[in-house]
Amino acid sequence: MAGQLDGTVALITGASSGIGAATARALAHHGAAVALAARRKERLDQLAGEMTGRGGRALVMETDVTDKTQAQAAVARTVAELGRLDILVNNAGVMLLGPIENAPLDEWERMVRLNVLGLLYTAHAALPHLLRAAEDAPRRVADLVNVSSVAGRVARSGAGVYDVTKFGVVAFSESLRQEVTKRHVRVAVIEPGFVATELGSHVREEVREQSLRFLAGVESLQAEDIADAIQYIVTRPRRVAINEVLIRPTEQV
Repeated sequence: MAGQLDGTVALITGASSGIGAATARALAHHGAAVALAARRKERLDQLAGEMTGRGGRALVMETDVTDKTQAQAAVARTVAELGRLDILVNNAGVMLLGPIENAPLDEWERMVRLNVLGLLYTAHAALPHLLRAAEDAPRRVADLVNVSSVAGRVARSGAGVYDVTKFGVVAFSESLRQEVTKRHVRVAVIEPGFVATELGSHVREEVREQSLRFLAGVESLQAEDIADAIQYIVTRPRRVAINEVLIRPTEQV
């Protein structure tokens, strides 16, 4: 039902494609003004135009969240230009699979910078504003949603450092939840299985072929499936906190 998020503001990282873009559309449909943060400004501009054309409010911010200053600036600008911050969706991430032995160290560093540090920088900057929103109308509750992965629950060969980053997201989310839940900031972690997004295209060719064999015959999730789960989480009544959602394709083992 449109209007459940009227008067609220959401910030979504990694909003230029995939789960981030789908989530932006879903939250805007429910009435939220949405700040769009990602590195590819031209895609953000296109998405913002689509949203405003349907009567929504969108703020485009070309942002690399691995840069602490840029992550902090994205949060500050969201509040300055849209007036508040009720929902943060930490979606930006990268998946660079492959064996640990002889792995390119720069791939590990990229994953740690984006999947862990980028998420931490944004969450740290946003938390004071989320706590403030939780004390205020219209909802008197705020939401921080961290996008992890099934790799944050089940470690597999060929995904060691990606697993490290996503297990870390789950641990951080649970610790923060315990810290702020009595102040009505709900912390949720989403753990998708295989989703048809650009994420897999970042993987080296030889690793991609192995992954495709593993997922042969599996009908993948769509970005909208994950966005649907996120909008469900953030539109629950104040008394309801959905803290963890593991969502896989039906056929994925």
